[in-house]
Amino acid sequence: MKQNVILNEEAMGRVLTRMAYELLEKNRGVQDLVLIGIKTRGVYIAERLAEKIHQSEGVQVPLGKLDVTLYRDDFRSVKPEKRAQPTEIPFEITGKRVVLVDDVLFTGRSIRAAIEHLFDLGRPEKVQLAILIDRGHRELPIRADYVGKNVPTSPTESVLVQIREKDGVDRVVIGENLNR
Repeated sequence: MKQNVILNEEAMGRVLTRMAYELLEKNRGVQDLVLIGIKTRGVYIAERLAEKIHQSEGVQVPLGKLDVTLYRDDFRSVKPEKRAQPTEIPFEITGKRVVLVDDVLFTGRSIRAAIEHLFDLGRPEKVQLAILIDRGHRELPIRADYVGKNVPTSPTESVLVQIREKDGVDRVVIGENLNR
């Protein structure tokens, strides 16, 4: 089984720093800006973006966690151990500029579920999407506003994002039949 590391720890740090600055530039600062990570690895990426914004601006951007399990179109086929976890958004999203954050953008179905869930919680002024890896193969018309790295893949390849807080290492690997 061949694997290629496409982002190591240092490269991931640089990518997230660039994304944080792009977020600040496009939103003209942090006024009414909130980050919401899609569970699981999107939450860790959102936390890192929030920390980088804090280091740059001296402001703590509100941070939430969104579980999209119940909103997925394949909910009935989800394994029992992958059942819904609590969504944790301890702030109002109505009128805010919400940045949804996830690790990999593939078909777009998880993002569709996230947007549907988000609008059940309020009416944001604007919703943007920040993705660490965009691997293509969209099934829905969804595009990220902020992309760490575009990685063209074949449908048979897998992209595995590993985050230190969850997996003990920071890296992104591409290959065949990768498992978490």
